[in-house]
Amino acid sequence: MLEDYKDIITVSELCEILRIGRKTAYKLLNTDIIPSRQLGRVYKISKYDVIRFVESFSIDN
Repeated sequence: MLEDYKDIITVSELCEILRIGRKTAYKLLNTDIIPSRQLGRVYKISKYDVIRFVESFSIDN
Protein backbone atom coordinates (compact mmCIF):
# COMPACT_ATOMS: atom_id res chain seq x y z
CA MET A 1 0.00 0.00 0.00
CA LEU A 2 1.37 3.40 -1.04
CA GLU A 3 4.71 1.99 -2.22
CA ASP A 4 5.14 4.88 -4.66
CA TYR A 5 5.24 7.45 -1.84
CA LYS A 6 8.10 8.38 0.50
CA ASP A 7 7.77 7.79 4.25
CA ILE A 8 6.94 11.47 4.80
CA ILE A 9 4.28 12.94 2.53
CA THR A 10 2.90 16.40 1.78
CA VAL A 11 -0.65 17.76 1.96
CA SER A 12 -0.92 17.49 -1.84
CA GLU A 13 0.05 13.82 -1.69
CA LEU A 14 -2.42 13.24 1.16
CA CYS A 15 -5.17 14.71 -1.03
CA GLU A 16 -4.13 12.44 -3.88
CA ILE A 17 -4.00 9.32 -1.71
CA LEU A 18 -7.35 9.88 0.01
CA ARG A 19 -8.97 11.60 -3.00
CA ILE A 20 -10.04 14.55 -0.90
CA GLY A 21 -9.78 18.32 -1.24
CA ARG A 22 -7.20 20.50 0.46
CA LYS A 23 -9.79 21.94 2.86
CA THR A 24 -10.72 18.44 4.08
CA ALA A 25 -7.05 17.47 4.33
CA TYR A 26 -6.25 20.47 6.51
CA LYS A 27 -9.29 19.71 8.68
CA LEU A 28 -8.01 16.15 9.25
CA LEU A 29 -4.56 17.49 10.11
CA ASN A 30 -5.63 20.39 12.31
CA THR A 31 -7.92 18.18 14.40
CA ASP A 32 -5.21 15.51 14.76
CA ILE A 33 -7.37 12.87 13.12
CA ILE A 34 -4.25 12.30 11.05
CA PRO A 35 -1.16 13.29 13.08
CA SER A 36 1.33 15.62 11.45
CA ARG A 37 4.16 18.03 12.18
CA GLN A 38 4.14 21.56 10.92
CA LEU A 39 7.47 23.13 10.01
CA GLY A 40 6.75 26.74 9.28
CA ARG A 41 3.91 26.64 6.77
CA VAL A 42 4.70 23.11 5.58
CA TYR A 43 2.98 20.02 6.97
CA LYS A 44 4.91 16.76 7.19
CA ILE A 45 2.73 13.66 7.40
CA SER A 46 3.88 10.14 8.15
CA LYS A 47 2.78 7.64 5.53
CA TYR A 48 2.36 5.18 8.39
CA ASP A 49 -0.25 7.45 10.03
CA VAL A 50 -2.18 7.68 6.75
CA ILE A 51 -2.20 3.89 6.48
CA ARG A 52 -3.46 3.62 10.07
CA PHE A 53 -6.20 6.14 9.27
CA VAL A 54 -7.33 4.16 6.21
CA GLU A 55 -7.18 0.87 8.10
CA SER A 56 -9.40 2.30 10.83
CA PHE A 57 -12.23 2.18 8.28
CA SER A 58 -11.80 -1.49 7.42
CA ILE A 59 -14.91 -3.53 8.00
CA ASP A 60 -14.67 -7.08 9.34
CA ASN A 61 -17.42 -9.35 8.00
